[in-house]
Amino acid sequence: MVGPGFKVVVGLSFFVLLAACGDKKPVEKERPRVFVQEVKPADFAASVTLTGDVQARVQTELSFRVAGKIIQRMVDVGDRVSAKQVLARLDPKDLQTSLDSAQAQVVAEQARVKQAAAAFVRQQKLLPKSYTSQSEYDSAQAALHSSQSALTAAQAQLANAREQLSYTALIADAPGVITARQAEVGQVVQATVPIFSLARDGERDAVFNVYESLLSAPPSDRSVVVSLLDNPKINTTGTVREITPSVSAQTGTVQVKVTLSALPEGMQLGSVVSATAKVPGKSVVELPWAALTKNISEPAVWWVDANGKAQLQTVKVGRYLTGKVIISEGLNGGEKVVTAGGQLLHPDVLVEIVTPPAEGSTGAQP
Repeated sequence: MVGPGFKVVVGLSFFVLLAACGDKKPVEKERPRVFVQEVKPADFAASVTLTGDVQARVQTELSFRVAGKIIQRMVDVGDRVSAKQVLARLDPKDLQTSLDSAQAQVVAEQARVKQAAAAFVRQQKLLPKSYTSQSEYDSAQAALHSSQSALTAAQAQLANAREQLSYTALIADAPGVITARQAEVGQVVQATVPIFSLARDGERDAVFNVYESLLSAPPSDRSVVVSLLDNPKINTTGTVREITPSVSAQTGTVQVKVTLSALPEGMQLGSVVSATAKVPGKSVVELPWAALTKNISEPAVWWVDANGKAQLQTVKVGRYLTGKVIISEGLNGGEKVVTAGGQLLHPDVLVEIVTPPAEGSTGAQP
């Protein structure tokens, strides 16, 4: 049986323990450890590689000037043609009939002119002797003039019929290379419908389709090195000649034409080429990809303020690169952006900044 004295001793010991526990400070919760990188804006000029092809400076769409059925085609895509060379022919039957009719009309008008001329000559001889009246003389003269005018019109119709018949032959107006064919033998075509595309001999352009955002400012240097895509060792220099002022509705791009100074061996009409250009530099911030997080649906980064607390900052990503991102808006410079350890952060949490281990060494992870 425990006596009263023992109870008093136990009670005193309990209060001593409680007093001792009250003297201890509460243990601070461990802060998240993070790696940070100080923001330092720098000029960034993106390097853009464009792919295009070699085209002729002047490319002509060749078409018949009259309608008809194609009965002959002499050339195909890739063929070299010379000036005045016949490329295709239409069936000439209908136009030949019109020509024959015009010739017959001319012969008939010539006979009328001859008859009217003879009648007028007789009136000229009879009028001084008063064997005819002035009115008959005037009528003969008018008939001669009328027949002469009709003959002139018939001759014009004949010349037009001959010209129309000549249009049944499609002729190249300059030397060059056939790059496209849009019709075949037996096809009935209308006038002005393109039949062949002719790349004329002369200067050559490298043509590229570029997104409008890459041309927000005109290029400061218009000289470009153009290389053959499958063999970059074959290259030549060129100069930006033309940038189309409007955006293509189909592709959403702007066409850039580069005049080639020379065409090296192996780089021919239609060859696929590439060129590397730099976009005008802008002041941006470059961060490792691990620094990027999300603020609901927008890209953001964590940064540590002067009190050692984590804050979430929404940013705008200008470009995604291998292993890093380019921040174009949202950071001014000097901020300590969290590059590792941000997965457990929340706004206003105190963090511990640690130094990342050197490459090749093993150290504690944040």
